[in-house]
Amino acid sequence: MVMTRPVPWVSPLLCLAVLLGGVYYAVIEAGASLRTAGFAATLLLLVGLDVLDRRLPPIVLLAARIALYVAVNALDVSGVARVLFVLVPFTAYFAFGRRTSIALGAACVASLITAFTLRVEDWQTRSEYISDVVMFTLGIVLSITMAAVAVREREARIRLEGTMRDVEALSAAQERNRLAREIHDSLGHHLTAIGIQLEKAETFAELDPASAQDALSNARWSADRALTEVRQSVRALGRRPFRLTEALNELIDHLHNDSLAISLDVTGEERGRPLAPLTAVYRTAQEALTNACRHSDATQIRLHLSYEDTGASLVVTDDGRGFDLREGFGLRGMRERIANIGGRLELASAPGQTTVSVTVPW
Repeated sequence: MVMTRPVPWVSPLLCLAVLLGGVYYAVIEAGASLRTAGFAATLLLLVGLDVLDRRLPPIVLLAARIALYVAVNALDVSGVARVLFVLVPFTAYFAFGRRTSIALGAACVASLITAFTLRVEDWQTRSEYISDVVMFTLGIVLSITMAAVAVREREARIRLEGTMRDVEALSAAQERNRLAREIHDSLGHHLTAIGIQLEKAETFAELDPASAQDALSNARWSADRALTEVRQSVRALGRRPFRLTEALNELIDHLHNDSLAISLDVTGEERGRPLAPLTAVYRTAQEALTNACRHSDATQIRLHLSYEDTGASLVVTDDGRGFDLREGFGLRGMRERIANIGGRLELASAPGQTTVSVTVPW
């Protein structure tokens, strides 16, 4: 796969550095000449070639670069232009990969050694030429290493961007699930309570007007409570700290009636506990009470809430007719909510006794 260069500034910067060094040497040592002008023009052409980097096929670009590097070295009187050949494996790495880059780097080193062998007698015994070969080889190695690092950094960035997109999509899905659970656990419960209280008010409207009025008041409270919880869920605003014990007592006060007794037993201290586990326990209690009121025909519901050093536990039991343990949305959402914070939910149901147990860690 053809890759664009992650560091496009390297080639033009090196060309400009060679241009300044070569022209300076030519002016100081030999004086300005047409050869110097050609040297400068060829380097500027190399800089311009970088503008066409994405418009030409990679093989054409590489061939053009090598041809211009050869031309620049032929016109150079300072000897600094040979450093441009380190760009051959560097640019090839992005277009053709690591193996081609290494092969071209080795070819560049071999070409320099061949040129010295043909043009300089006994160069192998002269320290300046040995030094040139060593430094040129080191430059080739560093250029390939730099290209490899740039490619890996870009690939890592691309993977990170992909991961961030996946995380964003997952977060959106989790938020949708959370809102769905909140709507079910909060609105579903309160709408059920409203239905029960309105049914009671209708039944006792003539027989017991006081009980009917009390049921209407409870229905009105459930409607107000549902609206408050919707606002808190959507806006994430709470005007006062959440207190689990207090919330459970309010819930019980507005659910019990003459035919249903609900009791709450609390042990331990709630103060200073984290919000997420407390909210999860409250939602579990809501779902358990809703199921008991809606389906079980229970006459008595008992809740035992315990605050311990490691977490909280809630056990809800009723004496109703039981229910099918196959999980609908409510039970599944309740289990997922508890599992998300590392807790455990257990259900047991039989005629005469249904038990919902939840344990959550701090």
